[in-house]
Amino acid sequence: MDILTLIPSQLSTLFFLTICGILIRFSLVFSGQYWANTYHHLATYMLLPGIAYVITTVIANNIALSLGMIGALSIVRFRHPVRSPFELTIFFALITIGIAASVNLNYAFLLIILVIFVIFGILVFQKIFYKVGLSIYQPSFNEGSSKNLVNLKSSGVIKEIENCKNLSSFFYSKDTNTCEYNLIFENRRDTHEFLNKYKDVDLVISCRTSFEA
Repeated sequence: MDILTLIPSQLSTLFFLTICGILIRFSLVFSGQYWANTYHHLATYMLLPGIAYVITTVIANNIALSLGMIGALSIVRFRHPVRSPFELTIFFALITIGIAASVNLNYAFLLIILVIFVIFGILVFQKIFYKVGLSIYQPSFNEGSSKNLVNLKSSGVIKEIENCKNLSSFFYSKDTNTCEYNLIFENRRDTHEFLNKYKDVDLVISCRTSFEA
C-alpha cells in the first residue's frame, strides 16, 4: 500500500485525533485543572491518541505482536524511571514506530511525521503567541529541561512583577517588608530583557540568575 493511498483516510484520522487531544487539554485548563497547562501535557495530549491509533491498527490481527507489545510497554513503564508523561509517550512512540515499520512502513512514516510536527509545531506556535503576549503553555521546573531562572528580592511589592506571566512563585515577609520572586524564562534574551529592566529599580535588593546549559 502506497503512502499516497493513506492520506485521505488514515492521515485525516490522525489529524482528527490530534485535534481531539488538544480540545481535551484546553478543556482541562479552562476548567481550572492547571496541572495540564505545561509543554509536556500539551505534547502528550496531541501525540498519544495518534500513537494509540497506529499501534492498534498494525497489531489488530496479530496476537503474537499484541502480546509482544504488552511486554515491551511493561518494560518501559516499570523498569525505567519515567519522569514525566511526555517522556513515557516518546518511549511509546519509538516502540510503536519500530513495530509499525515491521508490519507496514507507511504507518511508521506517518507516525514519525506526527511526532516531529507536534514537537516543532508547539515551538513555532509558542513563539508566535509569545510575540502578542500570549502563551499556549506555562513553563515548569519539572519538565525535564533546563530553564533560565531568576530569583529577585525587593524591599517592597513590585506589582508589575506580580502580574508577569513568567512568575512561578512569590513570597512576602510582613516583618521585614521584603518580597522574593522566582521567575522562569524560555530563553536568554527574555531573561536579559527582564534583568535590564529591573536590576536598577530602587526597590530591588538582589537578583540571582541561573541560565540554561
